[in-house]
Amino acid sequence: MGRLVFGFQSVVTRRLAMSAFAILLGASAVVAPVSTVRAQEQKAATSGPTPAEVAREGQKRADEFVEATQAINGPAGNPECVWLGRRVVVLMWRDDLDTAFRHLDLYDRFGCPGGHVQATFRCLVKFGPAIDPKVADSLNRHVHACWINPNATPQPAALTQPTAPAPAAPAAQPAPTDAKPEAKPAEAPK
Repeated sequence: MGRLVFGFQSVVTRRLAMSAFAILLGASAVVAPVSTVRAQEQKAATSGPTPAEVAREGQKRADEFVEATQAINGPAGNPECVWLGRRVVVLMWRDDLDTAFRHLDLYDRFGCPGGHVQATFRCLVKFGPAIDPKVADSLNRHVHACWINPNATPQPAALTQPTAPAPAAPAAQPAPTDAKPEAKPAEAPK
């Protein structure tokens, strides 16, 4: 009889253990996707631009097109020429020539002047040392400035890296210590 009770207890214990393991496995399968979805939602919420930032960026681009239209007479000031031409120049700067040539074909198809792309790239090469790859919008600002005025020349201060301010000039310098003491006038004979 003892064996029968002991055998019954071990069967019950095994079944309870298997049921608990299945419940834990099922719970972990349910909880894991939920936690990864929450983590992805938090990451997307923190990394994505806000609607106000998107609207501000869109207004900035529209203002750039208006500025180009007002500053440039002829087809190079058309919004499609400005957009495609600046992209061509950026792609050429980044050595993505295959994509740049495909964009250049579209640029030509819209009747935009190819000489303006050439002059803008020439201007950008002049500004090369002033473009900071660590600043996200540095290249785009220079491309836009060169698109508006391809004859712009960089200022010497723009080409050099900003240096630390010069130390203040010392106050008053002490008199040199090498100076000889003044000679006393000779005494008159008595």
